[in-house]
Amino acid sequence: MENIRKLIEENNLINEGDVVGVGVSGGKDSMALLHYLHALSFEMGFEIVAITVDHSIRENSALDAMFVMDYCKKNRIRAYKFKVDVPNLAKQKSLSIESAAREARFGVFNSLIERKTVDKIALAHHQSDQAETVLMHLFRGSGLSGLKGMGVVRDNVFIRPMLKTDEKAIWKYVLDNDIEYREDETNQENEYNRNYIRNEIMPCILKRWPNAIASILNFADLASQDDEYINSQVPTDAFIINDKEVKIPLSYFVYAKPIVSRMITKALKSIGVIKDIESKHIDLVINFVNSAENGKRIDLPFKVGLHKEYDYITLTNRQKKEVQLNEKHKLGTFSVPNFGKVNIKKVTKIQEQDKLYYDADQVPKDAIWRFRQNGDVFQKFGGGTKKLKSYLIDIKVPSRLRDYIPVLAKDNEVYIIAGVEISNKIRVSTQTKRIYCLSTTERE
Repeated sequence: MENIRKLIEENNLINEGDVVGVGVSGGKDSMALLHYLHALSFEMGFEIVAITVDHSIRENSALDAMFVMDYCKKNRIRAYKFKVDVPNLAKQKSLSIESAAREARFGVFNSLIERKTVDKIALAHHQSDQAETVLMHLFRGSGLSGLKGMGVVRDNVFIRPMLKTDEKAIWKYVLDNDIEYREDETNQENEYNRNYIRNEIMPCILKRWPNAIASILNFADLASQDDEYINSQVPTDAFIINDKEVKIPLSYFVYAKPIVSRMITKALKSIGVIKDIESKHIDLVINFVNSAENGKRIDLPFKVGLHKEYDYITLTNRQKKEVQLNEKHKLGTFSVPNFGKVNIKKVTKIQEQDKLYYDADQVPKDAIWRFRQNGDVFQKFGGGTKKLKSYLIDIKVPSRLRDYIPVLAKDNEVYIIAGVEISNKIRVSTQTKRIYCLSTTERE
């Protein structure tokens, strides 16, 4: 495990004063990472925060989350626990359970980053995970960029300190330090793609080629070097980018396919299409360029439109633009996209009945205004806790409006639904010293 610190220092993964969130499932890998970083934090002068997410996929998932919270309490590690409804998310978005779990988990991580609760998120991927990822990308039809696998750093905030660590070294560290962990029984369910590769394919490969993991990782490093060089040769200076639209000169398609493929990928990323781009989608664009007449248009996956217009190919992203909200709780007025304005002022007594009044001292200091998230709960005025989604359904808020109502929340506890209701936890009482009044103005 000593190579973890080397990787951290060589890649400047963690700096003095950083608050590092550690994604912890309760399994041996993430528990080993939590234990190691906790010990290292005293020496290097950073803070760690454990983050555990209950995906609601199986009955024991809540017990895993509680195990992590108990461990952190015993070891005086700050920890946050979240619950997300992955099966429902998968159904709503027509995703696999694996994809929905990842989306929900990273939704939690990104929220913590945006709120500045943590500076970085440390993930427990190791060498075997990297080899599996390379194979998964290969089987999905990924190009060279996918075959380079996971990076040690992603988006400057997601770090993988154990990516160069062998699984056997992690096992030894767990045993040597008597680290408790929980086994996820779904790890044996081979309907999940990664489990099938881990449980069925990799053992067969390693039986025939014992050094296969090292060979796959070496290939991934070479792929990364080649991909970096080819990307440096991609021409983009004549792209015309305008919000959700990008134009590529037809003359650029005379380059070799490796250049053209990356050119199309960069164009798609410039208009917000950044996930699940495969070689078959790139081939669709190239074939269209070579065969379509001027003025022709076709639809691509991910709600992308492809147009051939005189000297250009135009790619348009028709996906609804995702709006963000992250406002501190304070007096004053702020605007909310697709909703209107929220005004908060201090008053001495309750007056108008069409406004919301609450005890400002009962609101957590680090509560923020945001849009609803999976796992949010709300204690109704008068008592009784419900899932926020269920509560909004009960009071007949139309589904098209639910995602745009600002809520004041800390973690998954909602204290105010703007223009709707306040939580029973912040109601005004005879003991209240500061009364805040909230009113809303509809979007013009």
